[in-house]
Amino acid sequence: MATTLRRFPFSLQILLALVLGVALGFLARANDLSWLASTLDTVGGLFVQLLKLAVPPLVFTAIVVSVVSLRGVANAARLAVKTLLWFGVTALIAVSVGIGLGLLTNPGRGVTLDTAGATAPQTSGSWTDFLTGIVPTNPVGAFVDGNVLQIVFLAVVVGIAALLVGEAAEPFVALNRALLEIVQKALWWVIRLAPIGTLGLIGHAVAAYGWDLLAPLATFTTAVYVGCAIVLFVVYPLVLLAAGRLNPLRFFAGAWPAIQLGFVSRSSVGTMPVTQRSVERLGVPREYASFAVPFGATTKMDGCAAVYPALAAIFVAQVFGVTLGPLDYLLIAFVSVVGSAATAGLTGAIVMLTLTLSTLGLPLAGAGLLLAIDPIIDMIRTATNVAGQALVPTVVAAREGTLDRAAYEAAGRRDLLEPVEPGTGRTDLDPAPVPA
Repeated sequence: MATTLRRFPFSLQILLALVLGVALGFLARANDLSWLASTLDTVGGLFVQLLKLAVPPLVFTAIVVSVVSLRGVANAARLAVKTLLWFGVTALIAVSVGIGLGLLTNPGRGVTLDTAGATAPQTSGSWTDFLTGIVPTNPVGAFVDGNVLQIVFLAVVVGIAALLVGEAAEPFVALNRALLEIVQKALWWVIRLAPIGTLGLIGHAVAAYGWDLLAPLATFTTAVYVGCAIVLFVVYPLVLLAAGRLNPLRFFAGAWPAIQLGFVSRSSVGTMPVTQRSVERLGVPREYASFAVPFGATTKMDGCAAVYPALAAIFVAQVFGVTLGPLDYLLIAFVSVVGSAATAGLTGAIVMLTLTLSTLGLPLAGAGLLLAIDPIIDMIRTATNVAGQALVPTVVAAREGTLDRAAYEAAGRRDLLEPVEPGTGRTDLDPAPVPA
């Protein structure tokens, strides 16, 4: 059975599960089959829970190991700065796309929703909350609450300390390497269940929402999908061609498993191991990828923190009759580029949206109007996030001359479930050795 599955392309497994999930979702909705809708919800929910279970130890150990491994990377400081620079550049382009589409489509004009009944989300973001929320009051509490932003802070501090301590910290670093491999191995088992999880997640979304809730928000939903598609299939290819002289088709062939999993799981961090493996298959050195991908998975959010909040802010302003000026659009761009790490603490982009609305002085209750369709649009947002997290390390490695271009050109020609070495049985869904 396992051999048969391995001969069946992993990406095709997910695609077929997606089609079947849509069909079952419509069947459950059309015939009011509550048991089927509940089953799909349970299956999808369990898959996401399993992904989230691995997030705290995965993020902490991956960042500690990646920071320490930078001592073996030539010009590590320059690589880190360039990575941050490209994170910012691509985020700025993405938010510009969102603002442009918002001005072109006017997603909130003519929308008649009951704004009197709209309430602000229980969790909201502000610059004060963001800055004070980075530092945990209790290290254990950060892991218990699953606050990824605080876990990242702790991991970076511990990693830098271990790097400076040197040889005396080797036992601790070795422990983190071992834990990282263990967590990755367990997570690969979960990722193999992605087709089943896809069926449940997509099926539940269709059964629960159908097209009814999308009708009054059709322009906004379409604009989010079109904006993310422009970033994915226009902006990113242009960046690859202009900045890295790379064939965009080969990039998407190599990164597609991660993009696809991000779409169905709606979790950039949960997709991180597949993203890192895809980036390595594209020819990015493992030592650099092990730093750039975990860092990007928690801070690089072109979908959630750029395209979406720009369109959402314009939508909320138009629904509540508020006129935005040039300064407001500059503030949207600033928040998107600087504040994207605020999305790391939660699934979805609610914190980023409320941060943007509060900065502009717009009603936070406006975010409540969009919560109903958030799962639908979160899929394309997360896919865009993941693609950006794979793009930047690839471009930086190409510009630094460290990209294995032969591996890049060969990317995507072998399925994730195909053995890496004939006769070994080890596939790309098995963790690679952690950099020493």
